[in-house]
Amino acid sequence: MFPMKLSNVFKKQLRKKAHELHPVIIIGAKGLTDAVQLEIERTLLDHELVKIKINLEDRLEREKIIQTICETRDAELIQKIGKVAVIYRKYED
Repeated sequence: MFPMKLSNVFKKQLRKKAHELHPVIIIGAKGLTDAVQLEIERTLLDHELVKIKINLEDRLEREKIIQTICETRDAELIQKIGKVAVIYRKYED
């Protein structure tokens, strides 16, 4: 699947929606395990917009995890603030 090309206006709308969301996925010291990947997939199937908290101090490691999630789940990063990332994947029709 090809990466989505979302307009800046649509991304702004998604950021506004995400502001009210709480993180539903929390990634801890074990990192991006298979179980966490599966839970992210389930969550994206239920919700197009997902807020994920990555409880790691290493900023580069957090960046790598976000990139891996987006690539493996065909999702797009909408916003990243500190340890929280918001990703989006359009519902499959």
